[in-house]
Amino acid sequence: MIRFGFFSFLCFPILVFGQSLITPFEKSGGEKTATYAECISFYKKLDQVSAKISIKETGMSDAGYPYHLLLCSNDGKFDPVQWHRQNKIVILIISDIHPGEPDGVDASMLLLRDIHEGKIKLPDNVALAIIPIYNIGGALNRNSFSRVNQAGPDSYGFRGNAQNLDLNRDFTKNDSRDAHSFVQIFHWINPDIQVDNHVSDGADYQHTMTLISTQWNKLGGATGKFLHDIFDPELFISMEKKGWPMCPYVNFEEGDPGKGWEAFYDPPRYSSGYAALFHTISFIPETHMLKLFRDRVRSTYALMQTIIEAAAIHSKKIIDKRKQDIMDDQQKNKFALSWKSDTAKFDTILFKGYAASFKPSEVTGQQRLFYDHSKPFEKEIKFYDYFTDDKIVEVPKAYIIQQGWHEVVDLLKMNAVQMQQLKTDSTINVLAYHIDSYNTAAQAYEKHHRNTDVKVSASIQQIKFLKGDYIIYTHQPARRFIVEMLEPAGGDSYFSWNFF
Repeated sequence: MIRFGFFSFLCFPILVFGQSLITPFEKSGGEKTATYAECISFYKKLDQVSAKISIKETGMSDAGYPYHLLLCSNDGKFDPVQWHRQNKIVILIISDIHPGEPDGVDASMLLLRDIHEGKIKLPDNVALAIIPIYNIGGALNRNSFSRVNQAGPDSYGFRGNAQNLDLNRDFTKNDSRDAHSFVQIFHWINPDIQVDNHVSDGADYQHTMTLISTQWNKLGGATGKFLHDIFDPELFISMEKKGWPMCPYVNFEEGDPGKGWEAFYDPPRYSSGYAALFHTISFIPETHMLKLFRDRVRSTYALMQTIIEAAAIHSKKIIDKRKQDIMDDQQKNKFALSWKSDTAKFDTILFKGYAASFKPSEVTGQQRLFYDHSKPFEKEIKFYDYFTDDKIVEVPKAYIIQQGWHEVVDLLKMNAVQMQQLKTDSTINVLAYHIDSYNTAAQAYEKHHRNTDVKVSASIQQIKFLKGDYIIYTHQPARRFIVEMLEPAGGDSYFSWNFF
């Protein structure tokens, strides 16, 4: 009897943990997404039972709740610096930057749980870092109506954060505590690959999953070419085999894909554009909002699994090419501040769509675009994913920032930019910019009146700088980030966001 009682006592907690590792998504038959509290509680329980997974509090959100980061490695080591020393390929996964698009939240919970239980294998040369809910304030602001034609879940968060900021426009201006926390996480993790899970709206088509990849010309170097020629095609082939035929993010107007479409252009305000400045391959999966929530979650799970599998196969190549590109950039004398589509070049992709036509709207009586599901089609179309550089600038030896511009200095420091302060008052001959003209937006956008169409002239001037002013030498790993942020004509520069 004593032995039986002792055995029962030991088994009971294990049974409770087993039950608690069933997600709200599974319990609801694919109808519900986890709340912030449910998600974090799930991961804390998973951390208690898994030797491969650790949860860590890091940073604060505008909503006043802490950020959590999940770290996953087969060897039970949870230090990203050590991961890189071990030559593991490091993948950072972000979910819920737009909490009305929660597919990645539930897919990531399933993914880590299944890694713990051995249902899928995490390769030994891969390490994962997961931000389970990026926009905490938006996730807490729960509703069922802000995406009225989305096919589930039954309730979800709101797009804006606690300041009503769109956090997928905040990666360089960093107006939110959320973005401050992310930047610290990003540079600590130093990911080789980043995945930022989303849900798209717009046109209707057969694909459940579409994908934005870092614009490969902009990523540049050997890494960019490898992404376009090898890595991307393998992802599409693997997703097809898993039963989730995928196409690039659908980006055409008026319901007509016949003319093809351009690849999504990702300036640094977006997660993928920001990551590219640090030579990180980045993906934005975009499931389609008109597909059932349970299918969107499963396809997101399948894509994350696919990226992990491909990363494991090509880990050495990706790590070596990224290191080489970082070194090569420190020798480059010129960088592009923007990119434009090269319409003379294109790839061909298979698109599975629906015939589009127009019919009277039941609400307005006017003609509205209509996709006829009784008329599916498959068509080879042109995908314009070649871009040419634009607004070329020469890289200076250094930038000097007077210490009054403390917001800019703080943002640069946050992004691992190395700098030093002048030790004495100094008069220095510099190439100084004069802002000849620019247009300022009449209305604020994401807390700023944007400056566009910036025209500058430059002249050699003798300027007196004070002790404590900052000198930022560009020969450092953050070289490209420094140039794009401090050149006034840059599309997402600090001048464009009106910090100066």
